[in-house]
Amino acid sequence: MDEKQKKQFKEAVHKEMKIIRTEIPRLEKQCEPIAPDASLGRLTRMDNIVNQSVAKKQLSNLKTRLRKLEEALRDVDEDEDFGRCVECDEPIPMARLLAMPETRLCVDCAE
Repeated sequence: MDEKQKKQFKEAVHKEMKIIRTEIPRLEKQCEPIAPDASLGRLTRMDNIVNQSVAKKQLSNLKTRLRKLEEALRDVDEDEDFGRCVECDEPIPMARLLAMPETRLCVDCAE
C-alpha cells in the first residue's frame, strides 16, 4: 500500500469512526432502563423492551466495529503487511479496504 492509498484509507476510517462515535451516545440513551413507574400501556412497554434489546445489540456491534477500526488505523502504519490477505498473502483490493477497513481477508478467502 503506497502513501496515497494509506492517506485515503485513513480518511475513510476517520470518517467512519466519527459516524460511529456520534451514534453510540444515541444508542446508549435508548439502552437506559425503562422506569417501572412510567405510565405506559402494556403493549407500549413491550415495544420499548424490544426496541431496547435491539439497541443493545446495535450498540455492542458498533463498539466492536469501532475497536476494529482503531486497530486498522494503527496497523496501517505499523504493519508492513497491512492490506495483504492473511490467508493467501495477495493484496486486498483498495475498494474492499475502503468498504470494510477492518477486513484482513480478500474476497476469495472470505467466501
